[in-house]
Amino acid sequence: MSEQTGGTRPDQARDEPAAGEPVTRVFGIRHHGPGSARSLAQALEEFRPDTILIEGPADADPLVGFVAADTMSPPVALLAYVPDSPARAAFWPFAVFSPEWQAMRYGVDNGVPVRFCDLPATNVLAIEDDTRVDRTDPLAALASAAGFDDAERWWDAVVESVPDTAAFDAITEAMAALREDAPTSTNSAAPQAPTRSADPDAPAGTAEPTPPIDCAAGTDSDDHETPTGRDEPATPISSDQPATRTEADDLATSTDPLTSSDRESVESAGLEHLLPEAVGAGPLVVDEHTLRREAYMRQTMRQVLKGGARRVAVVCGAWHAPALVGPLGPAAPDMRLLKGLPKTKAALTWVPWTHSRLASGSGYGAGVTSPGWYHHLFTETERPVARWLTKVAGVLRAHDLPVSSAHIIESVRLADTLAALRGRPLAGLSEVTEAVRSVMCGGDETMLRLVVDELVVGETLGAVPENTPTVPLAADLRARIKTLRLKQEALIRTVDLDLRKERDVERSHLLHRLRLLGIEWGTPTVGEVRSTGTFRETWSLRWEPEFEVRIVEAAVWGTTLRTAAEAKILDTASRDGVSVTELADALETALLADLGGATDGLIARLEAAAALDHDVTHLLGALPGLTRTLRYGDVRGTDTKALEHVADGLLVRICAGLPGAVTGLDTDAAEALRRQIDAAHTAVSTRDDTRSTTEWLATLHRIADRDDVHGAIGGRAVRLLCDAERIDDADSARRLSAALSVGNTPAAKAAWIDGFLGGRGLLLVHDRDLLRRIDDWLRELPEDQFVATLPLLRRTFGSFESGERRAIGQALRDTGPAPATTANATAVDPARGQLALRAAASILGAAG
Repeated sequence: MSEQTGGTRPDQARDEPAAGEPVTRVFGIRHHGPGSARSLAQALEEFRPDTILIEGPADADPLVGFVAADTMSPPVALLAYVPDSPARAAFWPFAVFSPEWQAMRYGVDNGVPVRFCDLPATNVLAIEDDTRVDRTDPLAALASAAGFDDAERWWDAVVESVPDTAAFDAITEAMAALREDAPTSTNSAAPQAPTRSADPDAPAGTAEPTPPIDCAAGTDSDDHETPTGRDEPATPISSDQPATRTEADDLATSTDPLTSSDRESVESAGLEHLLPEAVGAGPLVVDEHTLRREAYMRQTMRQVLKGGARRVAVVCGAWHAPALVGPLGPAAPDMRLLKGLPKTKAALTWVPWTHSRLASGSGYGAGVTSPGWYHHLFTETERPVARWLTKVAGVLRAHDLPVSSAHIIESVRLADTLAALRGRPLAGLSEVTEAVRSVMCGGDETMLRLVVDELVVGETLGAVPENTPTVPLAADLRARIKTLRLKQEALIRTVDLDLRKERDVERSHLLHRLRLLGIEWGTPTVGEVRSTGTFRETWSLRWEPEFEVRIVEAAVWGTTLRTAAEAKILDTASRDGVSVTELADALETALLADLGGATDGLIARLEAAAALDHDVTHLLGALPGLTRTLRYGDVRGTDTKALEHVADGLLVRICAGLPGAVTGLDTDAAEALRRQIDAAHTAVSTRDDTRSTTEWLATLHRIADRDDVHGAIGGRAVRLLCDAERIDDADSARRLSAALSVGNTPAAKAAWIDGFLGGRGLLLVHDRDLLRRIDDWLRELPEDQFVATLPLLRRTFGSFESGERRAIGQALRDTGPAPATTANATAVDPARGQLALRAAASILGAAG
């Protein structure tokens, strides 16, 4: 701990202040570190501050009170966004093992005022920064020298697993030595963060949500998520973050030697392994943005001291600690540094977060590789290794893997033995992981991956109080979720909905509305329950923290899910260039989501678009969706009568234009049109309307009678008419013979057969005459023609089920080759031969 009093010099920071003078202690922490969190909690109990300042957006002070709520459960995050442009957003995540969270808990539990002291979100969201510097990770070299294969594991073993309040002094002294010769970046006089210095202690770095969030990102390992420079208290949502750094990174990247007194402080805390000479590396950079942040922190410290605070605790990233200890000095330089900072409107709230989003693997700049392990270390103080391995056994058993209590006992012994051999006070994650790999998993990395995903990282989802400030749309979503008894979970969960039940119908409406608004909480999937009807839906649910931002973005459309979804779908449908198919799909979605206020407008738009669209393929593409929509009235109780005349008009236009659209097509176009005809035929059959069916089949008959139609379409039209019993077997056999006649090319014949069979191998199994005709045609093909048609034939017969192909082969074997001609037909008739010879001789004689 670094202690500051009035005009006390830095080397006197730990001396007791004069009576009556205010006392300030700066705690340089590592964000998301259980050891730092436990040491800080102990240090605060000893110091008993009357004011606590925490590195974080200063305009989030009104939200501190929510920390005391019973329903506030970490991991959570502060969310800041620009109301007029919600995509411009930043997160400041906290876990239960985050030192800042423990400081907030201490404040609210003991009635101590808690304030954030970093740049406000109004500035953070306004600052642009596109200049980032890629840096190597010297922490990895330190870890390697100490015999660790992973830098995070090294920090875990030497700092996190051995909490000690004396570590704060040592870390601050080491950071001060690093900063003495660190160059100061002065790229620009503008209030930007021109470079990303190696800030080691980011409370939260960059989480990596998905687009469309587009904020400049930070890699400051001592900072939360912000859209600006590297060491913002928050790091913006971004997907291309540099590697995470910790205090140890900075401790290892300076060649500036410590003074003897500094060295004594470091060594007395048992942190001599952090001395910078351990690894030779280039100096760090203190960029302008870092200087501005630290200037703001000092200004906040001056303000609270002026307001009467006597014992002030400052909790900040270790990289900033040297800039805050000692006398604060005059305020004028800091005021000049902060003058002219850009500002924008910002709204702040608490949102749930997940452990996986705290992981550095998610792209979060201040993340840790094992948030689940750190949570366990912080919450399980008694026999943490044994309890952890018991959890591992539970995970493996849940996946039907044989793990017994004997495995747990042996794993504990192995982990403790490895720690003793390596001279470590407690088995760390490296040791327990090796024990799990060898004892419980038998060296199987796939089994070990289950443990890493479900425990080491974990998917714990936090919770915030219902009265947390938020946009009306988010409040409506919370109310709907509570009413429908749904649960927001970070793990994937499959839900089967029976649409004959009112609550399940409402759940379906909710999930469809969210998808329409771009909030993919639920994804339609195929369920395990077999069902041939339309009364069942299966969804795969998984809640992501980024949805909170998307909810804010969607709030522009309305204050409730229904009105917002209706407004958005109508806006999409009114845009220029929207096709008939897209409008039909939008109408189907509107009925799935029960958006009655949008259906009339969509129907009118669809009618207008269909009347102006002369492309039959567009109309064909719209018909199946529209027909499905007509059937929803049976299951969901939706009135779809207004759609009937739209569907009827669409079919009339299709039937009028289709016979002329099937000519002059190449193979690719014919195949595409055939698929659309199949879908339309299924739609018409599903609707089961006599008038529509008659009109459609008459159109197919006209197509089948044409000679200028591609074989793929002509054959399919005949097949569909045959299935509908509009063409009998004799007529279909005649049409097949005509298609296989001499006048057609082998490719045309193969295309006709492909269209006629259409993946229906059972036709050949049961119709032996049809099988024989096709077999005879294939036997008679010359070698060059057979080779030319082989690719299409392989595709045709390859689409049959394996059982169908075996049955076809068996049918050919049972039937045998084509019947041989009878003896009477092949015997020589001498009398008739004499007549032929005399006729030939006469002809030849006359010719001679």
